[in-house]
Amino acid sequence: MANVNTRRGTIGILTGGGDVPGLNPAIRALTVRALSEGYRVLGIRRGWAGLIECNPSADGADDWVMDLTEEVVNKAGRTGGTFLHSSRTRPSSVPLANVPDHLRERFNGETNDLTEVVLANIGHLGIDVLIPIGGDDTLSYGVQLHKSGVPVIAIPKTMDNDVPGTDYCIGFSTCVTRTIAMTHALRTSAGSHERFLVIEVFGRYAGFTALLPTMAGAANRCVIPEHPFDIELLCELLSEDRRRNPSLYSVVLVSEGATLRGSVEMTYQDHETDMFGHKKLGGIGDLVSRALRDVSPKYNGGRRVNSINQRLGYLVRAGEPDALDSIVPMAFGNLAMDLILEGVSGRLVCVRNGRYDHVPIDVVTSRKKVVDVGKFYNPGRLRPQYTRFAGLPTFIMTSDY
Repeated sequence: MANVNTRRGTIGILTGGGDVPGLNPAIRALTVRALSEGYRVLGIRRGWAGLIECNPSADGADDWVMDLTEEVVNKAGRTGGTFLHSSRTRPSSVPLANVPDHLRERFNGETNDLTEVVLANIGHLGIDVLIPIGGDDTLSYGVQLHKSGVPVIAIPKTMDNDVPGTDYCIGFSTCVTRTIAMTHALRTSAGSHERFLVIEVFGRYAGFTALLPTMAGAANRCVIPEHPFDIELLCELLSEDRRRNPSLYSVVLVSEGATLRGSVEMTYQDHETDMFGHKKLGGIGDLVSRALRDVSPKYNGGRRVNSINQRLGYLVRAGEPDALDSIVPMAFGNLAMDLILEGVSGRLVCVRNGRYDHVPIDVVTSRKKVVDVGKFYNPGRLRPQYTRFAGLPTFIMTSDY
């Protein structure tokens, strides 16, 4: 590894959680600016896992940490995903099976807090400022490190746009753009067969990825995690929409975290949890599709209406970023560098009311960011509601200030 003694210091960057388009542009922007200011930049591979797996005193450390150069980031900066790779590692709660081999003698509990290892590796690597790019799970551990005295500047990313303290998270625009485009593409099949079109989209706790495309005209109705829905009401409304459509079809967007009224939990692909305690969601679209088919005769003169059911999943997070997810990451990377040059840390870079800003990093763990149902959702009509737009942020209902 290169010598850590540099003129101005060393910046560490990592990406955690799910991949989204826009991560590589953020890494590129920060790296190019930092190098021009005389800093060394280290890319930490595989999120927080890199800081527990890395063993600077042994061979193989370069498997977990890499020096970032303009050549490296310029090639990656126009692509999707994250060339640093990612993980859902939570160093404060590592199952024994995930404890690195070289740490097994010291940490052999069923669950282990490896924060002391993270702190030691940050010191060994000579990292002066750490830049985690992630959602509320990844950044919540950044808050913990900040409280432990590590200079941290956080950059928010998530398809769900649910990190508190910012109107916008990297990846959200591409997700919404693709959801709209794919929903419109699937209309041809729904219309050809005169069916209900049920599309499952991202959104564990927050329904922004279903609500905004519906507001933009991609769907007739949407169901979101913030409000348990009644399948009879949904079927009645979709049946009305279908009858009004000359092509005899209607469309509903279903957030992956949505629940039927009376259900005790979300719908999961399996019950294994990650280190943040989350089970993998998936399947609510299948459930809704079957239920609509079964209930449909009641609202369609005794005739059953079949459904086309599609889970968008990774299709909206794979590939290249759209324009906004190329521009905002560039700005976030530079905003983080502005703070470093000012000697400021413990901040979350953000967009507030259409302007780039930064707020205390503690906001990440202060609350959940979800749709304000009273302002922006009509539970009786299962669709967005709005009255006036003056003064609202670009993405309408995404501000929590």
